[in-house]
Amino acid sequence: MLNSATIEVTDGETIVIRQQSDVIQLTSRIRRRASGMAMSTLNQTKLGTAASELARNMLVYGGGGNVQLDCVRSGLRTGIRLLFVDRGPGIVDIEKAMQTGYSTGTGMGLGLPGAKRLADEFYLTSTVGEGTTVTILKWANG
Repeated sequence: MLNSATIEVTDGETIVIRQQSDVIQLTSRIRRRASGMAMSTLNQTKLGTAASELARNMLVYGGGGNVQLDCVRSGLRTGIRLLFVDRGPGIVDIEKAMQTGYSTGTGMGLGLPGAKRLADEFYLTSTVGEGTTVTILKWANG
């Protein structure tokens, strides 16, 4: 779980994900925020890719949802924390869903495990019948 006790939110916004164009808007906002905190191009790409995968999963499997985009600080480090929340059917077997190659749909099964590899911190909770929450954090130059 993310250690939120040592993380201070310096700025934030909520983005509603209801259609594919919202995913594109999300990644654009992330890039703008990341660039503003001098996040390396590599880390911007990793964060944008992870966010795009998670937002698409939320759209396809959860029927859409909300993303809380927070600029954060911990000591001298700055970063971006993203909280993806949907009210979809939930994930029955989280362990299986986190395996590369596993997919309940027609995808390649890279979304959740791929996003985890790209993030510095990753946390997932899901309740069947209630929805899924995924939190990722990427430090500016971590």
